Amino acid sequence: MRILYYDCFAGISGDMNLGAMIDLGVDAGYLKNELSKLNIEGFHLEVKTDQRRGITGIKADVVIENPDNEKHRHLRHVEEIVNNSSLSDAVKTNALKIFRLIAEAEAKVHNIEIQKVHFHEVGALDSIADIVGAAICLDWLKVDKVMASPIQLGGGTVKCAHGIMPVPAPATALIVEGLPVKAGLVNHEATTPTGAAILAAMVDEFSTQIDLPIAKTAYGIGNRDAEVANVLRVYLLDDHSAETDVETVEAVLLESNIDDMNPEHYDFILNQLFETGASDAWLTPIIMKKSRPAVMLSVLCGPKTVEQVKTIVFTHSTSLGIRERRIKKHMLHRQEIEVEINLGKVRVKQSYYQGRLLKSKPEADDCKRLALENGITLREVERMVINQLEG
Repeated sequence: MRILYYDCFAGISGDMNLGAMIDLGVDAGYLKNELSKLNIEGFHLEVKTDQRRGITGIKADVVIENPDNEKHRHLRHVEEIVNNSSLSDAVKTNALKIFRLIAEAEAKVHNIEIQKVHFHEVGALDSIADIVGAAICLDWLKVDKVMASPIQLGGGTVKCAHGIMPVPAPATALIVEGLPVKAGLVNHEATTPTGAAILAAMVDEFSTQIDLPIAKTAYGIGNRDAEVANVLRVYLLDDHSAETDVETVEAVLLESNIDDMNPEHYDFILNQLFETGASDAWLTPIIMKKSRPAVMLSVLCGPKTVEQVKTIVFTHSTSLGIRERRIKKHMLHRQEIEVEINLGKVRVKQSYYQGRLLKSKPEADDCKRLALENGITLREVERMVINQLEG
C-alpha cells in the first residue's frame, strides 16, 4: 500500500506543492510536457535545488513570460481550458475540483454567483499551472491514499487584490472549514487559497498518525526566508509486506430507498454509477411503510467520488434522500495473468492472502467469447483454464 502524506507544519502553497512532488520523484520533464497539453502560452516551469534554514529541496516556479499581458479569467474560462486539453480524465476531474473549491469560496466571500467570480489569483497562468500541475503529479504517483497533518495557516495579514486581509485570507478560511488546522506559528500567510484547495480536494484523511514505513521524504521550497523553514514536507509511505496481505482503504456507502420509479431505469443508473468510478452498486428488494414493495439502491465508492455519485442518484432516480456512511474496505491483494489454452488466451484474476495464492478466477467475458466461437459450454472453457493453471 502506497500513501502520500502531507506534513504541513509550515503551511502549503501551489508552488511548494509542485516542488515537493518533483523532489518526491515526479519527473519534471513529464510534468512540463503534461502542462503543455493545456495549449496556452505565456508561461514556463523552472525547477532548481534550493535551501531554507539548511533544508534542501526543490524550488518550482511558474514563470509568467509577459506579465503585462496576463489575463484574469472567470471560472468558465478556466473550465474551458482544462476540458479542451488532451489531459487524462482523472487529471481534469481533480483539477476542476480544486478550481471549483476556490470559486465557491470566493463567491461566498463576495456574495456573488459562482460564474461571476473574477479570478484575480487562480485565473492567472501561474495558478492554473500550480493547480493542474498538482492533479498531474497525483496521477503520476499512483498512490492508494492521500493523507495530511493539520494545516498550519500562519498569522498576521496578507496583501491581496482586494487590499490587506487577515490571515487566513477569507477564501482560505472557507476552504478549510471542517478540516483540522493550526495557526500562529509564523506571522505571515503560511497556507494560500490554492494550497488549501489542493488539500481539501485531494486528501482522503487528516491524521497525525503514520502507521506505515517511510519510503521517501521530500521537500518543496517556498519563497520566504523566515525563521521557521518555509518548506512543505511530504512522505511516501510504502509497505511492501502488505502486498501479499489485506489492503484496507477508506470507502463510502451510499443508500437510498426507492418505491416509485420505473424499474427499467435502474440499468441506466447502475451504468452511470460504474462509469463515474463507483467500485460497486447493487439493488435490494425491501418492504417500506404501508407494506409497499421497494428497492434499496446501494453504492460503494471512494471519498473523492461521493459528490458525483450523489448527483447521479438525485438526477436520474426519484429518490429524495441518501444515507451516507464512512466505512473501511478490506481487500485481498490481486493480480491479473494471462493463460493460453488451445482455444485462445484467457485473463485470470488471482487473489493472495499472507503470501499464499487463494483463488484463481477466469475472466467471464473471455470464457464466453471462446465458448461461443467454438460451440462448447462455458464450463468446458473454465475447466480448460483451471487444468492449465494446475498443470
